Amino acid sequence: MANSSRTPKILRLAGREIPLRIARHARARHISLRIDGADGAVRMILPRRAALSEGLEFAEHRKAWLLDQLDALPARILFRDGAIVPILGQDHTIRHDPGGRRGVWRAAGVLWASGHPEHLPRRIADYLKTEARRELSVRARDKAAKIQQNVRRVSVRETRTRWGSCGSDGTMNFCWRLILTPEDVLDYVVAHEVAHLKYMDHGQDFWDLTARLTANATGARDWLRQHGDRVLRYG
Repeated sequence: MANSSRTPKILRLAGREIPLRIARHARARHISLRIDGADGAVRMILPRRAALSEGLEFAEHRKAWLLDQLDALPARILFRDGAIVPILGQDHTIRHDPGGRRGVWRAAGVLWASGHPEHLPRRIADYLKTEARRELSVRARDKAAKIQQNVRRVSVRETRTRWGSCGSDGTMNFCWRLILTPEDVLDYVVAHEVAHLKYMDHGQDFWDLTARLTANATGARDWLRQHGDRVLRYG
């Protein structure tokens, strides 16, 4: 079990300040580093008895690699006027309509947002979360009914390490950013979690059921591996 620090620290490399998340793992034998593609933070895994100073020294030795990895990350895509965001595989251009009275709405490839400009990012995010909850809930319940299972509750969250999860009580949690993936990718993640209603492991029966519940399981998994970090950088 990993024990992570709640508040990111700062790692200073070559004059840059980089968010640093530290976790201690009882089974870790060596210090390891990885880049969190969602926000460009460095995650440091320390063995239980290793001092933080050792981790920082290790990071300094790996400075060139870390900076190369950070520079290779896609830029953040902010929710602002003129930005393009994909909704279930269809690109939409965000446009601000200050005099509008409809909140946020879609029309002909445009995602409109009314109100004060400083509220636009929040309004867009709230709209996308609502759309994600609706889409995921409908698909989860439809797929569960096909295998005579029940979904207790569906919620969407800001998650960075999992696209979805399924509890033994039928509660499902999903990353709201799935609404920004192609439709078959979102559908695959739903199928994956619904299959867990019947099989809580990842055995062959589980994968066979997942494949029956969605049309493109292999392609969707590949898409998430290749493009998942970019999805996490919206907003």
